[in-house]
Amino acid sequence: MAPLSIVSSFLTFLLCISPAFSTNSEGNALHALRSRLNDATNVLQSWDPTLVNPCTWFHVTCDSNNHVIRLDLGNSNISGSLGPELGELKHLQYLELYRNDISGKIPKELGKLKSLVSMDLYDNRFEGKIPKSFSKLKSLRFLRLNNNKLTGSIPRELVSLSSLKVFDVSNNDLCGTIPVDGPFGTFSMESFENNRLNGPELKGLVPYDFGC
Repeated sequence: MAPLSIVSSFLTFLLCISPAFSTNSEGNALHALRSRLNDATNVLQSWDPTLVNPCTWFHVTCDSNNHVIRLDLGNSNISGSLGPELGELKHLQYLELYRNDISGKIPKELGKLKSLVSMDLYDNRFEGKIPKSFSKLKSLRFLRLNNNKLTGSIPRELVSLSSLKVFDVSNNDLCGTIPVDGPFGTFSMESFENNRLNGPELKGLVPYDFGC
C-alpha cells in the first residue's frame, strides 16, 4: 500500500473511533461521580463502566452524537459529594441533582460546562461558596441553589450572565449585598430570602461583601 493511502486509512480510522473515545471519557466522568455517591435505592445500578458509552444508562440522556447532554438524578435518595470530574461533561445542558442529600462544596469545575442551560442543585446540603467560575456559563438560564448551606457573598461575576432568567439562593447562609446589575435587576427578593444578606447593593457607599 502506498504511504499516502496508509495515512489516509489511519486518519479515517481515527475519525471513526473518536466519538467512542469522547463519550467514553464522559462515561469515566459519570462512573467517578457514582463512586462518590451513596445510592441507597440502586438508581445507578445501570451505570456499567464496561460499556462503550453511557447513553444506555438510566437517568442519562445523549444527543445524536452520543454526547451526554442531560443528567437527571433529582429526588433520587442519593448522598455523598460531587467532584471535579463533572467538568468533563462538556456537552451537558441540564444538570438535575435537586432534592437529595448531597453535601460538600460545589466544584468550581462546573464552570467548564459551557453548554449548560439549567443547573438545579436545590434541597441538598452543599456548603462553601458559590463558585465564581459559574460566570463562564453564558448559556445558563436557570440556576437554583436554594435550601442548602452555602456561605460567603454572591459572586459579582455572575452579573455577566445575560441569559439568566431564574436565580434562587434562598434559605442558605449567604452574606453581603444583592447584585443589582445585569439580570439581577429582574429577580424577586424571594430569591434571596432567609440568608444574612443586607439588601440590594448600594454602589459607592458600602462594599458588596459588607457584613461577611
